[in-house]
Amino acid sequence: MNIYKLAFTAAAIATVAACSPTAEVTQCTSAPMSDWQDQAQFQQNLVSEGYQINEFKVTEGNCYEIYGTDADGNKVEIYFNPVNGEVVKREAH
Repeated sequence: MNIYKLAFTAAAIATVAACSPTAEVTQCTSAPMSDWQDQAQFQQNLVSEGYQINEFKVTEGNCYEIYGTDADGNKVEIYFNPVNGEVVKREAH
């Protein structure tokens, strides 16, 4: 009987470990969405600044995230604070 308890416990621990996040979530704001800039207008402002947006999304950490290219043609992944538009994290690829 103890082998079954041990096997069940090991399986439960493995399941919990597999469900745990492996990477930190980039957190941009805790402000309510009513305080966020309009998504369409935000994207249009970026395009006006020379960005080409291939993908735009709202992340788990309450960020506006884009994948695309900057005004110089560099591939980028950028996390923006949706309230004030500040860059929180930028990765060039």
